[in-house]
Amino acid sequence: MEKTSVVRVNSKRDLRKFIHFPWRIYKNDPHWVPPLILDLKERLSRDKNPFFEHAKMDLFLAYKNDRLTGRIAAIMDENHNQFHDEKIVFFGLYESLNDLDTAKILLDKVAEWGRERGMDTLRGPVNLSMNDECAFLVEGFDSPPVIMMPYNPPYYLELMEKCGLRKAKDLLAFIMTKDHPTAEKVHQIVEKTKSETNITLRNLKRKTADQDAEKIKFIYNEAWEKNWGFVPWTEKEMSYMVKKLKMVADYSLVILAEDRGKPVGFIFGMPNLNEVFKKMNGRLLPFGILKFFLYRKKIKGMRGIVFGVLNEYRLTGLSYLLYSELEKNAQVRGYEWAETSWQLEDNEAINRFIASTGGKVYKKYRIYEKRIV
Repeated sequence: MEKTSVVRVNSKRDLRKFIHFPWRIYKNDPHWVPPLILDLKERLSRDKNPFFEHAKMDLFLAYKNDRLTGRIAAIMDENHNQFHDEKIVFFGLYESLNDLDTAKILLDKVAEWGRERGMDTLRGPVNLSMNDECAFLVEGFDSPPVIMMPYNPPYYLELMEKCGLRKAKDLLAFIMTKDHPTAEKVHQIVEKTKSETNITLRNLKRKTADQDAEKIKFIYNEAWEKNWGFVPWTEKEMSYMVKKLKMVADYSLVILAEDRGKPVGFIFGMPNLNEVFKKMNGRLLPFGILKFFLYRKKIKGMRGIVFGVLNEYRLTGLSYLLYSELEKNAQVRGYEWAETSWQLEDNEAINRFIASTGGKVYKKYRIYEKRIV
């Protein structure tokens, strides 16, 4: 009889197994994009990632007859639970073979871990928070994920259902190409906004990115405050993100809107670096860095990651002004398509806005949950 067991990651050897396990799951999948190993190690480091100033985490490995069959992270984010007045234990970084025993023992372990800390609901996946990659892909398995978006085998969905988890929320990703029929409508709204407001737009610059990041954090925390799952960025988390993005950002895709000097909106796009990472197989050395600089200039896609407008400016046309500027800059830089992601399925206002600019839903993601008390 096969025996399934789960153990906590306690050593560098265990951590290495945890990090490298996905290569077994996706070895024959043409759409999987390997993560950068050094980046993942840093994200999991309690000393380097400021997320752990307000969060706890343990990593676990599942074995079946001494064969590694899965992995999972148990996460408790005190900032999330305080902000939403919830008692959530998150699971994240989930990977497993198509084996129900493995899925069950991993999820049960996280539930047990959460109950020991007073939690009453299991939710995920989040890798490591809602400000990182999150959710399982449920529709759109025919193409690779874009930068900082998840990917998984379809069988994960069935495993979750069989383990008693149910949909908490679906997230949407929109695709847009250069030619779309809404361009003239957008142009008219943009021209009207320019003539009726004092709003100015400017691209961020690397030398002033730290100062402007404070303005973006202010807008983000104000504009997203009522969104499901939202957790405010801390000062250190913002600094950590800016430090990481400085080296890879295309500053023509990061646009700040100001009204007579007051920050009122922003849009943040990123080149789809997954087109490069796919060729690097998770490694910077010895040839990964060379591949990065060689293929970066050939990137065709981009992702609209974060978009925020202060409440009092939502009816001014500012959203269209920011979108139009991003599209113009992207086309000048040679990008041929864009994904806007992710959006909550029930955020009707933003979803209507994206559709009105030519975006079409082409991928869907799901966050699961279940009560554990």
